[in-house]
Amino acid sequence: MPSARQYHAPAVPATAVAKKAPGVFRKITFQLKFHTLFGQELFIVGNHLLLGNNDLAGALSMEYENGDYWRAVIELNEAQCTDQEITYNYVLKNADGLISFDWGADKKFNPARLCKAETIFYDAWNYAGYFENAFYTEPFKQVLLKHNHTAIKSDHVGKTTHVLMVKSPLLQAGQTLCILGNTVELGNWDTVAPVLMNRQEGEDSFTASLDLSHASFPIAYKYGVYDTEKNIFLRYEDGDNRILNDPGAKNRQVTVNDGFTILPDNTWKGAGVAIPVFGLRSEQSLGVGEFTDLKLLVNWARTTGLKLIQLLPVNDTTATHSWTDSYPYAAISAFALHPIYLNVEVLAGTKNKTIRQKISEERERLNHLPVVDYESVIKTKWSIIQDLYAEAKNDFFLHKDYQDYFEQNKHWLEPYAAFCYLRDLYGTVDFNQWPQYARYDATTIQTLIGSHQDEIGLHYYIQYNLHLQLKEATAYAHANGIIVKGDIAIGVYRHGVDAWQNPELYHMDAQAGAPPDDFAVKGQNWGFPTYNWERMREDGFAWWKQRFEQMSYYFDAFRIDHILGFFRIFSIPMHAIEGIMGHFVPAIPVRINEFHNRKINIDLHRFTQPYISDQVLWEIFGHDNDLVKKEFLQSAGDGSYALKPAFATQRQVETYFAALENDAHHQKVKTGLFDLISNVILFEAEQADGMHFHFRFGMENTSSYRHLDEQTKQALHELYIDYFFRRQDEFWKKEALLKLPALKRVTNMLVCGEDLGLVPACVPDVMHQLGLLSLEIQRMPKASHTKFFNPKDAPYLSVVTPSTHDMSTIRGWWEEDKTTIQQFYNEELEEPGTAPYYCEPWINKAIVLQHLHSPAMWSIFQLQDILGISEQLRRENPGEERINIPANPRHYWQYRMHLTLESLLAANAFNEEFYNYVIASGRLSD
Repeated sequence: MPSARQYHAPAVPATAVAKKAPGVFRKITFQLKFHTLFGQELFIVGNHLLLGNNDLAGALSMEYENGDYWRAVIELNEAQCTDQEITYNYVLKNADGLISFDWGADKKFNPARLCKAETIFYDAWNYAGYFENAFYTEPFKQVLLKHNHTAIKSDHVGKTTHVLMVKSPLLQAGQTLCILGNTVELGNWDTVAPVLMNRQEGEDSFTASLDLSHASFPIAYKYGVYDTEKNIFLRYEDGDNRILNDPGAKNRQVTVNDGFTILPDNTWKGAGVAIPVFGLRSEQSLGVGEFTDLKLLVNWARTTGLKLIQLLPVNDTTATHSWTDSYPYAAISAFALHPIYLNVEVLAGTKNKTIRQKISEERERLNHLPVVDYESVIKTKWSIIQDLYAEAKNDFFLHKDYQDYFEQNKHWLEPYAAFCYLRDLYGTVDFNQWPQYARYDATTIQTLIGSHQDEIGLHYYIQYNLHLQLKEATAYAHANGIIVKGDIAIGVYRHGVDAWQNPELYHMDAQAGAPPDDFAVKGQNWGFPTYNWERMREDGFAWWKQRFEQMSYYFDAFRIDHILGFFRIFSIPMHAIEGIMGHFVPAIPVRINEFHNRKINIDLHRFTQPYISDQVLWEIFGHDNDLVKKEFLQSAGDGSYALKPAFATQRQVETYFAALENDAHHQKVKTGLFDLISNVILFEAEQADGMHFHFRFGMENTSSYRHLDEQTKQALHELYIDYFFRRQDEFWKKEALLKLPALKRVTNMLVCGEDLGLVPACVPDVMHQLGLLSLEIQRMPKASHTKFFNPKDAPYLSVVTPSTHDMSTIRGWWEEDKTTIQQFYNEELEEPGTAPYYCEPWINKAIVLQHLHSPAMWSIFQLQDILGISEQLRRENPGEERINIPANPRHYWQYRMHLTLESLLAANAFNEEFYNYVIASGRLSD
């Protein structure tokens, strides 16, 4: 028999903090065991007036008792005991004002159904970081674990003195929980006939109603697992006995929420495939992947044992009607779907022979192209869509299903449709150039919509049909036991409808990007405005909540692109082109007295202005340096040079060379001038009057730094390290905790964070606290002391992958850097000798198997990396497998599968082989 431990508090004394109501009818006591620190407070918030109506300003304050117990009481009169479920959560407020919620929506009761005058809830705090919480997100509840639910008929009749509740997510079909204990009512530890627990459909917790009115207290008990099909007891939970001290009373019922059973709950693992929708190729699509093609991908995923399909953003990016719109992270709307993914043949139906003939002819032309011809595809589809709309518009707007969709989505749909109309009317998405509509005004836009219902209605028609096709595809995935993971871009397009409609939510005078790394040595400038988090916080992040809600229509999980942006964003001034010119915002700057304290002779002009000498010019321009001096520079009077005012910023230089972009020599000079402009050590902080500064990232790589004396270089280096890697960490942690918990609470999707790049030390802790899945990539280790990350070292709450859309595939990587590959071959694959020049199928397979056998919850592969296992199915040229090159801001996103989904489905031998790999890795539970 297991040993005992103290688990619950004694019975509640007569006095407790309470919110009273006249004419007490029901008394509810909440008790929570929670260890707090000095200055911390606990509250209860819920959907009832006495619990603040979900507003923290009116939350119920709890009172601390000895032994780390907190309690509070509410008293309800008869009128307040309605047949309406009350859901509540505990809230921890720290001394610094940060708020933490206990997780989940399973703490609830119906006051009208309480059978006694008083009920006491003994609750367990549900820490958001418990990995068990992942299994109560929508993908697991509604798809992956849905069929594991086992309902039993309760044998309990008569009165109830105690209700025990507990969660256990990974029981198999035919299994339920049971209770055993040291009293007659709990079977005296007899495993032959334990008290069985039941979990109602749609509920998270297993419950048991007990009559313990004649039992001797305290009671020692444990939960166990029972097989209802074989009628046998399988096992006890791990850990010590639980102890129940409160015997209840004639008019008082005890409800114990024990949180989670102590069972192995990190055993579930799944595998998935990642591919952008535009990259899909089927026999019936029209030169680009379409939402309807996802059904074929689902069929293949089911055949190979995969449980997840991961997509890139699918939002509308139509800004110029040119190939530059192929960039999926520059959406003109964070809500609208991209018209390019609409299957126009499905929309045409079987009756419209003329349009179907046109589609057939265009399919023959476009489907034979090796890549997506974005401009041809979108032009063709727009033409067909307009023809279909002309035939359908008289009846379309009368359909009730469409009307329901419109009412649910008009908060974004009307502005989006008006925006698209104005974009095409004025020939630009730069709304600052729209004569009458540069500033969004709801009344004016309603008048516009009323005057141009036909043209604007086209966009309603497109969005509704995209909605239907994507919903149908994801429903098909769910029916086949597969979930769909979307992607939330970190930014919004500068000239998009979101910035037009709500400019106050963004800093339009800044550009978001990323600092330099191995993949983009001069950093990245995405061009997006940065978020005005202070303004967003004022309305409780309403825009983000709407965005998450929109995602939940179609997706079960989502990836937060560049989650580091919630800690701090790399902000680049508008006069800059390259990301290297940015600095982190927010950030604690370096004060001028810090230079003095470190005996650094601070020469503001020398440190903050481009350092240009004859030696620097020769290093950058070689024999062109005389030309550069003549055209772009002026003497600074001390043997050095300064840029002429007309070329003082990168944007000025970019404008000057814009007409010469096809001339390689001029582009070389332009790049050199960019390097001159970025050859600085410090950026002066905004409105700092020469008192506060930010270090330029990669300061030590600049010739400005290299030409300093050794003492100054050493002192600057120490301050640089302090600035980037010490002083900011707690500050950035607090910034993230002011945003991410509030956002995560508004969705029950599974959330993954793309935590790559220069990762602050606080990031893993925050993600762990919130139960967010991290991203682990073999060639991008987060530990600075190692060259590679080994998938066997992945944390459970993570996604492991050998490559992403922003990097080369396994095969492409193998040919990039032979020194690195040789080290990988010997150390990570543990193979002797010289690495093969090409990534042969067995090497590709070995890397895939490393990831499949990782302890991570998810192992997700680009489709190209899966096909790389097969000599017959792999693409001939691995260079054609890459989707994006982050260092190139004008990259053309036109990757497409080299074989059709139909032929992939017919590759029976390979599909069976890969299915067996998935089975052997333990990533297929059925």
